[in-house]
Amino acid sequence: MCLLAVQYRLVPESPILVAANREEYVDRPSQTPSIQSGKPRVLCGIDQKAGGTWLGVNQNGLFVGLTNRATATPLFGQRSRGQLAMDLLRCTSSRRALEKAHAEFAKNRYEGCNIILADAKAGFAIHADERQEVVELQEGLNIIGARNLNDPDDGRVQLARRLLTLQTLDSPVKFLAVASKVFARSPVGQGRPSMVIRNGDYATVSSTLIALGVKPRDAIYQFSSGAPDESKYEDYSPMLRDILSRGLREARTKAKVGS
Repeated sequence: MCLLAVQYRLVPESPILVAANREEYVDRPSQTPSIQSGKPRVLCGIDQKAGGTWLGVNQNGLFVGLTNRATATPLFGQRSRGQLAMDLLRCTSSRRALEKAHAEFAKNRYEGCNIILADAKAGFAIHADERQEVVELQEGLNIIGARNLNDPDDGRVQLARRLLTLQTLDSPVKFLAVASKVFARSPVGQGRPSMVIRNGDYATVSSTLIALGVKPRDAIYQFSSGAPDESKYEDYSPMLRDILSRGLREARTKAKVGS
């Protein structure tokens, strides 16, 4: 299932602000966020069963987030959606990642998914089932779950929107403070939408908060390795700042060589 909120280009010093809850089978193993080798460097968690990831950031400031998408019938995917997300994180920009996604969907079959691609220049949502639809991210709050971006009929998406817009989130500190409480909202009753899900062996298994700033030193990455109403967010910001600083240095070096 999963729920992903991106406040896009509303705060000048942090154009990408993210809050995400991941739902999965509770016995499916995963690793906490770490820097992945290769270029560009990527910071993400790893799905130890099928490989790949559900969410991450690369050294160029590209954010990629994945949610499962509800489909009328099974699509019998041939390749893990998490592996696709990792492939997209190896791209240099959101537009390159969008091109890569189109190429992948043309040659491989995947189960239904929604993908968010965003950097400081452009942001996109891909709704992928039997066919693909691309929607540009709006300036402001964008929320996606198992249906379309900002779906008015998705109760969980609308609950998240209502709770995240009770006050003006005009700084990364405010956004992350409010989002950490909203996404840790415990279930309130059967049949009612909630931010944290507990449904037997399928539940909210982790949560992530990210702020991608104009300067690497302002970047924030916090991760809860369980449902956030029971597990604290731990700080992984030094790793994010490290890869973003590396990316900035490499970009400056290329610019000097090119001149």
